[in-house]
Amino acid sequence: MDLKIDGRNALIAASGRGLGLATATCLAGEGAHVVLCDKDENALKTAKSNLASEVDGQKVDTYLVDLTNPKEIDTMFKNINQDLGPISILVTNSGGPPPGNFDHATDNHWDASFSLTFLSAVRLIRNALPAMKEQRWGRIINFTSRALKEPIPGLMLSNAMRLAVAGMAKTLALEVAQYGITVNNICPGPTTTERALELAQNRALKKGISIEEELKLTAQNIPMGRLAMPEEPAAIATFLASELAGYITGISILVDGGAVKAL
Repeated sequence: MDLKIDGRNALIAASGRGLGLATATCLAGEGAHVVLCDKDENALKTAKSNLASEVDGQKVDTYLVDLTNPKEIDTMFKNINQDLGPISILVTNSGGPPPGNFDHATDNHWDASFSLTFLSAVRLIRNALPAMKEQRWGRIINFTSRALKEPIPGLMLSNAMRLAVAGMAKTLALEVAQYGITVNNICPGPTTTERALELAQNRALKKGISIEEELKLTAQNIPMGRLAMPEEPAAIATFLASELAGYITGISILVDGGAVKAL
């Protein structure tokens, strides 16, 4: 199947590892020119090397960026526009806020979570939109969480901020549809990423069990009987980035192995 994104510039946020890197690899495999950004320089170097070896012949550009710093995001886009041309495909993504209940969340925690999870997506989109509108074509894909459909116990900050992203994205989808731009969210369930393993470790410590035992318990609550591989949500992101998905906008797609019980 030809997704018709060969040669398009795709920026994937927090792509040094995990879902971001898996999505970049998938997009590069379809011929997109991928741009990686992350705050971890070593992770970026490793990601670039691994991606280049997996997708032969595809050029990969990288930018060291702290997604909570608006000036660094603005500078990155300025350099991308000068050196590569406009971004046609934007995948917003970030590490999630720390776990905890309402009583443990201070104002500083709320402010930091707002900046990391919500404002990072807003600022990335704000920089990408003008060129997309001019091209009258664009794809914006936000990695959020299954919490959009069913709040996850112990993740107060994340649950709140993911819903904020979804509300912004749904409203934006209505505003930019006239320009041929789509805006969609992907809601992964438990996935074998560093973030998921950190959360599993946190739960395991509270229960006094090993992380292996906790991961087995997690898998038991998933009808498919296992956690997702990063490549599985990445495949959905790649399709949503395609020309073929041009009539899909304003939706949130669960990739959770059937774990969420909501309709």
